[in-house]
Amino acid sequence: MFDCFGAGQRLTQETFGGRTWRDEPAIAGDMFASLPVVRQLHELMWLITEALKLDEARPVHRKLRDSLDRIDHLAAGSPAELKALDVDAHRRRVNPLLQRASQLARASYRGPDHRGAQLIGRRMRGADLRGASFRGALLIGADLRDADLRRADFTGADLRGTDLRGADLTGVLFLTESQRRAAVTSGT
Repeated sequence: MFDCFGAGQRLTQETFGGRTWRDEPAIAGDMFASLPVVRQLHELMWLITEALKLDEARPVHRKLRDSLDRIDHLAAGSPAELKALDVDAHRRRVNPLLQRASQLARASYRGPDHRGAQLIGRRMRGADLRGASFRGALLIGADLRDADLRRADFTGADLRGTDLRGADLTGVLFLTESQRRAAVTSGT
């Protein structure tokens, strides 16, 4: 359930000018070393882009756009520049903006704060979790069937096996496609 957020395509097309490690084994080392860096930068860009879609987050839109431009510029670096990059430092700079965007978007709901919580196997079926923060929470195997998750923030949450059948995910924040695929969303 890996999602590279377009990093592989960018590396192949831009950084390496259409060359692949299969065609040119000599670039394999640089390519494989660059992929995790560009993937993390592209994930940050995806998060920022999602935050820019939030009308409530208008007060931080300018700073988010500036961050998006900066991260995009970094992702266009050479293999040597990418290797030397401290992605965690850039994540630490962007994270307060993403948290602020989330707070602004969730302000009218006042949901529970489950940031970083160990919610493995937790039964929360039918719970009112509107505006909840699940940033970095472990929800492995949790039961969220029929829960109201409108405007809940799922940044970095581990949803492997989380049962989301019937849950209201309207306007949910920062839920990636790989998180959705890791959860149970249909079936018996």
